[in-house]
Amino acid sequence: MSKQTLIAEITSAVVRFQNATERVDAAAAAALGINRTDLACIGLLAISGGMTAGRLATEAGLSPAATTTVIERLEAAGYAVRSKDGADRRRVVVTTTPLAEERIEQVYGPVLPAGTALLSRYTRAELETIQRFLTQGEELQDRQAERIRSQRTV
Repeated sequence: MSKQTLIAEITSAVVRFQNATERVDAAAAAALGINRTDLACIGLLAISGGMTAGRLATEAGLSPAATTTVIERLEAAGYAVRSKDGADRRRVVVTTTPLAEERIEQVYGPVLPAGTALLSRYTRAELETIQRFLTQGEELQDRQAERIRSQRTV
């Protein structure tokens, strides 16, 4: 197989992997009874341990109004709570609830051991290559997202 053919096959595989990830997230959102934007935000909150609404808006790429709406929906579902920041009482921090953490574990928990089992089949050198590809791929995607955002005409 030529290098160009292999690159084309990898490119196609990346698209299929992204689509499969989208299907997992769609199923997760449905299982949690929330929409995809709310799922993305609850993921950001869970990973960070909590953040201000402003930071959530920035991280999620949402307007302040849209972020407020997301937070209100997550609170209504029992998945998020707003509380005063211990370090600065003027700030409000949004965090996930124990219910959210439990439900996220139910939905996504089995993914980690399955992924670990898959990755354990590779050699250390192959894993280093995969890690480098994913890191550089994330950087490439971030640059492309910025390029696309800068082209907005509306």
